[in-house]
Amino acid sequence: MSVQDLRDVLREHAGGPSPANPHRHDQIHARVRRMRRRRRVMAGAAAVAAAVAAAVLVPGVAAPPPSHETTAAAVREALPERFTAPDGTPYRRLALTSLGPDVRRASVTVPVSGRPLDVGAVCDGRFASLDVRVLVNGNRTGPPGFSPCRPERALWPLTVPPGVHDVTITFEMTDMGWKCLDETGPCETATPRPADWGLAVYEWTPPARPVFPEPVRAFPDRAGEMRLAASTSGVWPRDSTFTFEGVSSDGSIGLERLCSGDLADRMWFRFRIDGVENPSTVGCDVWKEGPFPRGAIPLDVPKGKRVTVTGQLGLWGEHTNRPVDWSVGLYR
Repeated sequence: MSVQDLRDVLREHAGGPSPANPHRHDQIHARVRRMRRRRRVMAGAAAVAAAVAAAVLVPGVAAPPPSHETTAAAVREALPERFTAPDGTPYRRLALTSLGPDVRRASVTVPVSGRPLDVGAVCDGRFASLDVRVLVNGNRTGPPGFSPCRPERALWPLTVPPGVHDVTITFEMTDMGWKCLDETGPCETATPRPADWGLAVYEWTPPARPVFPEPVRAFPDRAGEMRLAASTSGVWPRDSTFTFEGVSSDGSIGLERLCSGDLADRMWFRFRIDGVENPSTVGCDVWKEGPFPRGAIPLDVPKGKRVTVTGQLGLWGEHTNRPVDWSVGLYR
């Protein structure tokens, strides 16, 4: 059909009766109103986006920083006066303080009732290079500190000296990072980038009976280039050792660790190969969702020779009636 033929057909239909839809004009007007409304909304959004871009990109123009009251409220919400852990353990806050660019050190004194003590921390400051070190009565008895900076609440146990009625907990920012000018030249301390830290000391009451966590997920058949050769599992503190025997064709094996329970991130593992202790003490991964975390500890073993790998497990801090489910996988 040519363009002229198409025009003739349209003229012919234009002279005919209207379609049988008495609401046709109302529908058209409604559609026009919706389109006009949508254009106004899009224009407003574009104006807001332009204003935000100008605040970010134009030198000297920036969004106002959060007020001290806003930051303090966020800390109090993340480190509440009382909360209950997922396993039902009640926590009660004994002290609350904070560190930031203008305050690099702070101390609090708390009573010691005999119940376990934890330190809680939240952090606001992406790419911060200053970590927080924790001292108990001036000594580094634990925890080792908090790093890296994360907005989620982290808890770590405090080791309290025996026979005391109170302890002074000191928090101080410290630079853990180093940067080297070149491979053979001197190293110098990285440029300090402090963050805003909220810090609290908590006392928790152990459950009346053991609260067993859900079992850990099964190891995948492969982890990178290695295949799963064997696995074993248990519940700590009832099960605190394990043993593997195997042969590696290329002289290397990998040990993966998975744990579940509220204290899972406090577990530690040590290994021996044919009775020779590996110098590393490693933690445990928690795998609830997403891809397999792959935190294998590589171990060198004699190629083609059968070896015995033994492991010992432990946990930092108090753990009364808060067991941890654990599993170890041998990959080769």
